Amino acid sequence: MKLQNQLHSEPFSDKTGCKVLNPEQISIFDLDQQEIITLFKSYGALLFRGFDSDVEIFLQFSNSLSTEFIDYSNGYFNRRVINNNPTLLSVNDLKDEIKLHGEMYYLPNHPPLLWFFCATPPVESGETIICDGRKIFSNLSDETKNLFTQKKLKYVNHLEKEAWQERYKTDDLKLVKDACAKNQRLVKLNEDESIDILYICPAIYETGEQKELTFIGSLLPAKSLHPDIISFDDGSEINEQIISEIDGVTEEITTEIAWKTGDILMIDNNRVMHGRRKITDDNRDIYIRLCSPAFPF
Repeated sequence: MKLQNQLHSEPFSDKTGCKVLNPEQISIFDLDQQEIITLFKSYGALLFRGFDSDVEIFLQFSNSLSTEFIDYSNGYFNRRVINNNPTLLSVNDLKDEIKLHGEMYYLPNHPPLLWFFCATPPVESGETIICDGRKIFSNLSDETKNLFTQKKLKYVNHLEKEAWQERYKTDDLKLVKDACAKNQRLVKLNEDESIDILYICPAIYETGEQKELTFIGSLLPAKSLHPDIISFDDGSEINEQIISEIDGVTEEITTEIAWKTGDILMIDNNRVMHGRRKITDDNRDIYIRLCSPAFPF
């Protein structure tokens, strides 16, 4: 019987995540899966580097540790499908910086596990960033902790009549309301027959066996890209002082990943936020898969 190879791991200093390296030039499939799972639960993000991985290896490796892969239905960004596989998607739809976020936290059913693959690294900039939401919460001021513990976030998506009819392929508002209700969204009809779609969710979650409080969600990119769509659930503003505090806290504990060809990144989407520095290289090509872990988690 072939013995599994021991992992050669190297934490990203005292910040989020850990690198799994390949000094012995083995196949990524020869790594001990139980060691991978243990390391992943400890660090929340693993970067597999030096395993000479291509897209097919990435698919097989992520398949071996995951289940319930999903497409990007109801997702916010435009995702290009790779190789006609709806669970393999490009993440290069915008060039601007993307603030730290949990994937699809503007919906109730966000994927617990994320995989990224570097097909072509940028010559410069375009680094992916990751940050542990537990560390973010613990470093916030008591005032801000209390604020986010007591209040939830409210997202409001405004659609003109023609826009919601086009999106939902119907002029029957009841069908629209039924479709939104499946994702725990409320629909408000305005006098001009435009609609507001409301979704309310927390910014603080409990994660892990110890039920640790974790700051994670889509607040930061929403405030950066479309500040008018988000507020606290009572309608009060999430002011710039709060955002500035969070930005300051995250920058101190954020890990930057400068991609190399064949890199594979595994992220706990219940705990670790991710984002991206501004892209200046059009050749940068990073793929993502959204799924659930195939192990107790």
